[in-house]
Amino acid sequence: MGFSVPSVDSSQPALSSTSKALPSPTALTTSRSQPLRRCFARACSSTSAPVSPVSAGGTREPLDPVRFLGNRSSGKQGYALARTAVQRGASVTLVAANVALPDPAGVKVVRVGTAEELRTAVREAAADADAVVMAAAVADFRPRHVAVQKIKKDAGDPAPVELVRNPDVLAEISGDRPRAGQVIVGFAAETHDALDHGREKLAAKGCDLMVVNEVGATQGFESADNAAVVLGADGSQTRIPYGPKESLADVVWDLVAARLPGLAR
Repeated sequence: MGFSVPSVDSSQPALSSTSKALPSPTALTTSRSQPLRRCFARACSSTSAPVSPVSAGGTREPLDPVRFLGNRSSGKQGYALARTAVQRGASVTLVAANVALPDPAGVKVVRVGTAEELRTAVREAAADADAVVMAAAVADFRPRHVAVQKIKKDAGDPAPVELVRNPDVLAEISGDRPRAGQVIVGFAAETHDALDHGREKLAAKGCDLMVVNEVGATQGFESADNAAVVLGADGSQTRIPYGPKESLADVVWDLVAARLPGLAR
């Protein structure tokens, strides 16, 4: 069986060298956020784009060379925040704690493991930032002693694990802002009485916005979707319905932009 070649209809006008070029993938990606992108540019103190570190994932505190204390955070919400910020024209440093996701395009990624490593990376990136978004689940405690070798199981009960507090990175950043007008965003993942705990955390940390979401065995962690209530230090409360984490990220950046110098109403 032979193959036929379709004929070309010469009556149809050919594309000329002066035809309008198709938009680039980048233009298509960012077109929906152009108005806020311009707002970001006016609001930030830098000459080109606002600067924002975003933390994502969950820290791991070693117990021995093979075991650690950690949490179930996948980093998907933090990565969604980083992607949407870049689409709006921001310069983003993503501090990723134990995240198994591909690096978002256009984002500087700094990989960390423990709370102390995250603290160092975030504080460095926050030095010239317009906003800081702390979406990572940072361990509150770490083992006081880390075994040099794997702890072996024997016939007796294991020795108790003594814990010490990790640094409170969000409270440190909020209380010692290196730049005037810097907007700080925290996250509160709660299993019960979420709004009450979120308000307490907002007051204790001293940040500008607290994104409160309920988590559990079937929601919040390792999911592509999320829902939240964003509490503001000014008493505001913004509900974000269940949907893609990118949609939640867009609302968060809207609230950040409204608080950047030059946009306050």
